Amino acid sequence: MALEQKRAAFFDVDNTLIRGSSLYFLGRGMYQRGYFTKADISRFVLANLRFRLTGTEKQEEIIKFQNAATSFIGGHNVQDIQNLAQEIYDEYVSPALWQGTIEIAEAHLRDGVEVWLVTAAPEDMATLIAKRLGFTGAIGSKAGISDGVYTGQMNGPLLHGREKAIALTKIAAERGFDLTHCFAYSDSSNDLPLLEAVGHPSVINPDAKLRIWATREKWPIHDFRRARKINRFLGPAISRLASLAALITPRRRSR
Repeated sequence: MALEQKRAAFFDVDNTLIRGSSLYFLGRGMYQRGYFTKADISRFVLANLRFRLTGTEKQEEIIKFQNAATSFIGGHNVQDIQNLAQEIYDEYVSPALWQGTIEIAEAHLRDGVEVWLVTAAPEDMATLIAKRLGFTGAIGSKAGISDGVYTGQMNGPLLHGREKAIALTKIAAERGFDLTHCFAYSDSSNDLPLLEAVGHPSVINPDAKLRIWATREKWPIHDFRRARKINRFLGPAISRLASLAALITPRRRSR
């Protein structure tokens, strides 16, 4: 009998698994604990916002974001930041999780499919999120470390755009995945290389460009933002209707 093919499902993190940016949550938590100044966090937030909104593939913009993404942890002890990240997960990340995305991931795990996070955020943060959710592992941008301290420099490229597809190819070779049988999920058109690297791409909370692309390619589309809005408006109305129905429905007489 032929061996069962090993499969994996790869999930982007920001706006796919969580509402917002994991890197921003980390920066916010560090600022609130006095790790740096308001000017430092402002520069970081601006770089993060510009990078997300422009969706640029320009190398100079990627380098600006890459520097912003690593310089703010530079000079800090690795274990201290990892301990802090645990607190930040509980405080910011956990409440921002998209439950629908988690349910998709958990269904894959039940089917014997490995679940990996793939993100431009620091790999240490992504690995923490994966562990807390019971996923298989995470691939992220690697921050440089020397003598137990973050250097503030990248160790390798920012995991963005085509770099995600390259990382997928590498881990597939290492772990024996056939990418034609694997799955990928993202919200961003920047992740088209990631989505096209697998046989079963899907989109979650897609941006406008990715929604058009997914519709054309007949990829599954999951939009939990819409469901959230519908529940917000319809939930109270449904509750009122249920209460009214209970009042006007005749009660059965007990025998």
